[in-house]
Amino acid sequence: MSDLKSDCCDSSSADKSIDQYDLAVIGAGSAGFSAAITAAEDGAQVALIGYGTIGGTCVNVGCVPSKAMIRAAESVHHANAASRFAGIKGEAHVENWHALTAQKDDLVTALRQAKYSDILPSYNNVAYIEGRARLTDGGVIVDEKRIKAGKIVVATGTSAVAPNIVGMEDTPYLTSTEALELKELPKSLLVIGGGYIGCELAQMFGRLGVEVTIVCRSRLLPETEPEISAALTDYLQDEGIAVRDGLAYHSIGRTGDGISLNVSEEGQDVSILAEQVLVTTGRRPNTDGLDLEENGVELLPNGGIKVDDRMRTTRSGVYAAGDVTGTDQFVYMAAYGAKLAAKNAMNSDGMVYDNSAMPWVVFTDPQVAGVGLSEAVAKEQGFDVKTSVIGLEHVPRALAARDTRGLIKLVADKKTNKLIGAQIIAPEGADSIQTAVLAIKHGLTVVDLADTIFPYLTTVEGLKLAAQTFDKDVSKLSCCAG
Repeated sequence: MSDLKSDCCDSSSADKSIDQYDLAVIGAGSAGFSAAITAAEDGAQVALIGYGTIGGTCVNVGCVPSKAMIRAAESVHHANAASRFAGIKGEAHVENWHALTAQKDDLVTALRQAKYSDILPSYNNVAYIEGRARLTDGGVIVDEKRIKAGKIVVATGTSAVAPNIVGMEDTPYLTSTEALELKELPKSLLVIGGGYIGCELAQMFGRLGVEVTIVCRSRLLPETEPEISAALTDYLQDEGIAVRDGLAYHSIGRTGDGISLNVSEEGQDVSILAEQVLVTTGRRPNTDGLDLEENGVELLPNGGIKVDDRMRTTRSGVYAAGDVTGTDQFVYMAAYGAKLAAKNAMNSDGMVYDNSAMPWVVFTDPQVAGVGLSEAVAKEQGFDVKTSVIGLEHVPRALAARDTRGLIKLVADKKTNKLIGAQIIAPEGADSIQTAVLAIKHGLTVVDLADTIFPYLTTVEGLKLAAQTFDKDVSKLSCCAG
């Protein structure tokens, strides 16, 4: 990290002669920085320990570069789809892949510098220390140097993991990181995994001219509502992406022209061929080498660090936050949890982690977003539920845009009428979901939502229409009625 040291840490971080810190934070990504800044603002002396590129997954290889490339692919698609408006013709294609990826890299570099490296000098009580860290009594050891700390927050994130398929260890494959760093676009790409990363990148590459096949054992976005999953499957197929779900994987290996995945599909053994394969089947918490279990920190079956609702691990004085806990793997939840961990570490464990109104977004097009409980999960938790589903063909914004791809599903508690879950698939679904977040957070009923004034010709107005759908046929209402 020579760039980091020369830019900030040698000149204005905490006094390097200090060997006793109030808090040591292991991990210099979004969660680590959140914990360090929170504690520093409360007056603590903080050791922020990073290993590798500062900034962690989101800014370097995750959210920022992927969403930049997804937006670029959207511009190509929407130009080519302009003919949905009478009298308009558009066309776009990738003219210079190297220029596009260089622009993405410039954005990553700029944000890493502005949001990570450059802010450290503002906190004189934060010492940035680079090296491999592991727990020990009374603190941590960083590259064999002992650092004393009263409390510790572990925020080391996750890494991509390959599925357990015969031949996988001998087969060259891409993770999302390598896929975003390709020097050339492949002619064909096999995407293994139907979660949010697989769906986002499959559509991105498909729109950039790659022949894409996405495969999964169950269905796309298996934790979403079935209606949402089915709709997204249809939309990806309409764009020419092959979606093959419900598969059993047998083996994978090289062929003369690329990669072959051998599967069972509808009772038949078949082979799926592609020039390259992208693995998006999940991520594993980065806990190896930290000596966690040796120091009384219990791990979950998925490798995540077990924490309670105060972000405390099973070792007194040791907290964990972010993706390394194995749950709620979103950057904003990592920052939120890390803030709570730091405050609890410094101030007697008074703050409780609450994800009951946690929004999530899948940046496909149309976007998929949700909050609260799905219908299935609500029933598992004992709720007597009622639901409403409305297609975007009933939303004036979608009609005006000549793009009615999508639907909205609401889940309500039948006894109280309170909204307990919402999922959207819509071109502007990501921005629309926050209204449902606030409704759930503040205990609104679907009647409250239906009676709220929404601006006309917006996608978020669909939430009002979906709420009205519980007891009305909205197709028989005039514009803005109700």
